[in-house]
Amino acid sequence: MDKYEVGDVVRLKKQHPCGSSEWEILRVGADFRLKCLGCGHQIMIARKLVEKNTREIRKKETD
Repeated sequence: MDKYEVGDVVRLKKQHPCGSSEWEILRVGADFRLKCLGCGHQIMIARKLVEKNTREIRKKETD
């Protein structure tokens, strides 16, 4: 079972240049697509880097 799921919010070690360090997961796999919650910028990043730099995972809200 993966600990990362689409819709989760992760807090990474380093801040984005806009000042936010929280990212929403849009895609999981060998690479992740993350969206900055501060400015909305999207990036593709290797799973290995996400796993290494994650400080906290907030699971998405379920109804």
